[in-house]
Amino acid sequence: MREFRVTVDIVAPPARVWPVISDVERWHEWTASITSIERVESGPLRVGSRAVVQQPKLPKNTFEVTALERDRGFSWESRSLGLRGVGHHWIENIPGGSRVTLGVDFRGPLSGIVGMLYGSLTQRYIEMEAAGLKTRSEASNPEGP
Repeated sequence: MREFRVTVDIVAPPARVWPVISDVERWHEWTASITSIERVESGPLRVGSRAVVQQPKLPKNTFEVTALERDRGFSWESRSLGLRGVGHHWIENIPGGSRVTLGVDFRGPLSGIVGMLYGSLTQRYIEMEAAGLKTRSEASNPEGP
């Protein structure tokens, strides 16, 4: 297994970060690491929700939500022959705001080679997502950073 993580502190409570992070179809508005995300089903994000994710320099992948806690975060995964990619998006309450941990794990027989080939790009994309999430969440906070 190969793991990539970023943690960022955001000056906004989890109740303000959650609507930003859970509205996956709008991620392209606040991070250049996402070209588009199209939900397969409508309605609130829930366990079993699926979305087709397009990122620059990567093939389209369909992710399915495997864990979700409102105002806390979610995990979703994509599967292909020999590889399972798991994305983590978790929020914790801290004094003065939220701490968000974003991550991607590559699991399965091909995880080592995929990690070698795409590891630096994956880490860069996660860092872009964390920075964009911070900016968008703090901008939606009327109390300001």
